[in-house]
Amino acid sequence: METYRFVVLGLLMGVAFGFALEKGRVFEPGVIVGQMQFRTFTMLKMFLTATATGLILLAVMNGVYGVALHPKATYVIANAVGGALLGIGITLAGACPGTLLAQIGVGYKDAWFALAGALAGAVAFGYAEPALKPLLLSGGPGKLRLDTLVGLPFWAVALILAAALIAGLVALERMRPWQDDLGPDYDGLRD
Repeated sequence: METYRFVVLGLLMGVAFGFALEKGRVFEPGVIVGQMQFRTFTMLKMFLTATATGLILLAVMNGVYGVALHPKATYVIANAVGGALLGIGITLAGACPGTLLAQIGVGYKDAWFALAGALAGAVAFGYAEPALKPLLLSGGPGKLRLDTLVGLPFWAVALILAAALIAGLVALERMRPWQDDLGPDYDGLRD
């Protein structure tokens, strides 16, 4: 029964994510490439909002319910190389792993090629991982957590960071309203 609950919860979270993705038009290739070129900031605002929301939920789960955190180790080379490859791929394809299915669903034919490339890249990495592991996973500070560095409980650090992100989002929205980024037809209604 426990597995069933997690599957249903995962599906509900996927529906909520897809709804927000569609309403924010973050799945559109022009919005993605515009973000990578720093012409639009809709994608940044959406993901920073998700990050702030996640921090608040984690703070509640950790502070109120005592849910333990299990961070992964930090590997500088792997993070830099992986982030660079992902960013280059997102910019060239106009898609990211989270938006591919939404793009396919609305009929972007190029998304099929991006999906094929993503799957081929995952398979290639799977075969190359044994050779790459010593190179990419060498060095790094290990399990790095900001709360242990500053000596505060996680929930407090998470709420402080969430407040800072929200303040930054408010400032960014005042400088660049989302309607300006999405254009005059942002609501989908035509005059």
